[in-house]
Amino acid sequence: MADSFGDRVAAAVRATGPLCAGIDPSRALLESWGLPDDARGLRSFCAACVEAFAGVLPVVKPQVAFFERHGSAGIAELERLVAEAAAAGLLVIADAKRGDIDSTAEAYAEAWLGDASPLAVDAVTVHPYLGLGALAPVVRLAAANGRGVLVVVRSSNPEGRGLQAARTADGPSVEDMLFCEIAALNTSSAVPAGTVGAVVGATLDPSDFALSQLGGVILAPGLGAQGAGPDDVARRFAGCPAGTVLPSSSRGLLRAGPDPDELRRQAGSLVRELAARMG
Repeated sequence: MADSFGDRVAAAVRATGPLCAGIDPSRALLESWGLPDDARGLRSFCAACVEAFAGVLPVVKPQVAFFERHGSAGIAELERLVAEAAAAGLLVIADAKRGDIDSTAEAYAEAWLGDASPLAVDAVTVHPYLGLGALAPVVRLAAANGRGVLVVVRSSNPEGRGLQAARTADGPSVEDMLFCEIAALNTSSAVPAGTVGAVVGATLDPSDFALSQLGGVILAPGLGAQGAGPDDVARRFAGCPAGTVLPSSSRGLLRAGPDPDELRRQAGSLVRELAARMG
């Protein structure tokens, strides 16, 4: 059986250090890099990111929306990025935030986690608000193919806090209920441990659930431009097993471009700082 997503992340973090680099070719970033806002610009942007990040950090996270806005040409560049990042030894998380039921969930699973798909990545982000059980087709295929599912549970955007922190009829908050369900999946015989993880904003102090008990990878966006620093990450995710927390920086890191050498230097500096704080 192939190693689980959690196992592969832990091995990659041991090799380089704990950092996920977002690849977010927004119009503003492309312009700041002196690139055209089209498929050619996407290609140059992504090539520079792969060159800069390979061997320096373990994981990249393309935000799918910035590719989708260019239609089929953008999706083609996303496929190219996925292939080139994998060839360079980087794990790839598609920040797609998908979520649906029945055959639609199966189709999303095949698109992002199916071995035959040109978009197949190491893990995909998903929304749980049709019920975590509705994501069963995605979880099943991830488990079968050694890939991962990262459930958006605690996002740092203020619009989400009212829903995520709302109390359920049984008492715990919605977010803590989801954490418990994810932990139960990771300790069940249904999936290899570490298949299902969570997206948890690095700007948020912990909820009542002990994240050390999740049993999966924690993607922690918010490092840099959103205000969280390495010390915040170390404090908020203290106690989590080594290799399970992926602090993520997008705009804060990408503003070091377009020179791949400078981008690599900044990424390496941030990795070392995180590793020193997180142990």
